[in-house]
Amino acid sequence: MRPGFDLEGRRVLVVGLARTGLVVSLFAAGYGAAVTATDTRTESDLAEAVSKLRAAGVKLELGSHAASTFVAQDLIVVSPGVSPRLAPLEAARLAGVQVWSEIELAWRFLRGKLVAVTGSNGKTTTTALISHILKAGGINTLTGGNIGVPLLSLVESTTDSTITVAEISSFQLETIEAFRPEIGVLLNLTPDHLDRHTSFQEYAAAKMRLFENQLDRDVAVLNADDPEVTGRMPSGPHIFWFSRRKRVAQGAFLQGNQIMIRHEGSEIAVGRRDEIPLRGEHNLENVLAAAAAAYLAGASPADIAAGVKTFQGVEHRLELVAKVGGVEFYNDSKATNVDAALKAIEAFPGPLIVILGGTDKGSPYIPLREPLRRNARKVILIGAAAEKIAADLGDAVSMIRAGTLDRAVRAATEQAQPGDVVLLAPACSSFDQFENYEHRGRAFKQMVGNFASASNENAFAGKG
Repeated sequence: MRPGFDLEGRRVLVVGLARTGLVVSLFAAGYGAAVTATDTRTESDLAEAVSKLRAAGVKLELGSHAASTFVAQDLIVVSPGVSPRLAPLEAARLAGVQVWSEIELAWRFLRGKLVAVTGSNGKTTTTALISHILKAGGINTLTGGNIGVPLLSLVESTTDSTITVAEISSFQLETIEAFRPEIGVLLNLTPDHLDRHTSFQEYAAAKMRLFENQLDRDVAVLNADDPEVTGRMPSGPHIFWFSRRKRVAQGAFLQGNQIMIRHEGSEIAVGRRDEIPLRGEHNLENVLAAAAAAYLAGASPADIAAGVKTFQGVEHRLELVAKVGGVEFYNDSKATNVDAALKAIEAFPGPLIVILGGTDKGSPYIPLREPLRRNARKVILIGAAAEKIAADLGDAVSMIRAGTLDRAVRAATEQAQPGDVVLLAPACSSFDQFENYEHRGRAFKQMVGNFASASNENAFAGKG
């Protein structure tokens, strides 16, 4: 039984008015709270949101944050993009004000079971695949969280039989209190968001908060092949492993070409490796994790096999955009950190033309050096991180500094030869030039689409 939360008459401050903040403000106002919403952006920057909030009776403080407002609340809900170290938040905590993320509030209102997926990479693919398998099996399933749909927006659609599958980020986990998924999935841990977290240890600790409130009847699905995960194994829940390298005591693993699940002494075949439609060894891990979580959530072996076989991936994740004149263009805009870009590069034998760059997140790009030397014949650099990337890559691969994505696409089409793959795998966030990775991915697809429309099948004929 979840603890719930009575919003009626409570003073609630919502900090940050992007997609999540808008949903939280309207939800809390709808449940009778006296809501104030604050954002450092001005009213002209937030015109559409402002009209909706005013219509709902939400008080607005825009352009700056007033510390006096923060300490005068019963509850503060912070959007994921807002640092928990913001000075007015620290003052509010000292004054005894509760500071939560949106997922903490949503969890208290959700009905049914929650499957929560986190990790440095693969969260969106795995979340979408779990949902796809459960829906294929006729299970009442909703999908949300960091995948683009705030959990609060799903609350009214849940019932006691609903399974909600949620992608959860480290930013969201920083400010939980009692949040507890019945099934928690940790895919991997590699350095990320070091522009926000002070160290990898702090980042990993935020991820591990997914399990801190789990009970012994709950389950943690963990990557048995990742030493950063196995070295931080939670003590509360049951452990269900997944591994592409070895047989596990309980969980999902490979036996030859067969995907197996071992549970309570029995081994069950739930699909075949050669029927996975996704590229890359990292996606094999995602499939194993999804199969384990879906099985625990009630999917049958046949449902899992059918779901995996028919899953076509998610937008902006190794997404084939076009094939023109023998050149394939792939959009992996969601590769917003070095490890994700590394996995994307290793998913192709080459030859690759790779577009890298954006806003630096604090991790070195040196791990990309050898894979690029091996698989790529050209790197095209964009954005604020271009010079740091160039310095870290050294002479491993020939580089072009394009600056912007449109110039990078133009350079790629000029350099490409039949048989090449042009891969957008930035290894950076997008905020220097785009609203988010989706905006960047859509822009890339539009640019490639325009090029494809203006080309013919012989566009690259005669190039060396």
